Amino acid sequence: MVAPTNIRNSSRMKKPIKLRQAQVWKQGEEYIRIVQLERLAVEYKAAATLTSKKGTHHKVSKKEFCRLIKQAELLETTKTTSTSNQASAASPAR
Repeated sequence: MVAPTNIRNSSRMKKPIKLRQAQVWKQGEEYIRIVQLERLAVEYKAAATLTSKKGTHHKVSKKEFCRLIKQAELLETTKTTSTSNQASAASPAR
């Protein structure tokens, strides 16, 4: 017979997610985008739509942010934008 604590622990063991700048999470009807990621703090923008320029900026601890997105869904990000941003930052200014 399997102990109930093992079942409970196995359901909590999810793959850890790395927080990255510009990640977008969907929490109910709200979209949350990481604007600035620091060692102990996260600045994010909460908006009603992905394309909306309007939204509210918040600065919270990483712990608070992780609690906020616990039930949220991570939306896929395109790698082309992050690689193009890195390429433009690496190229010397003329």
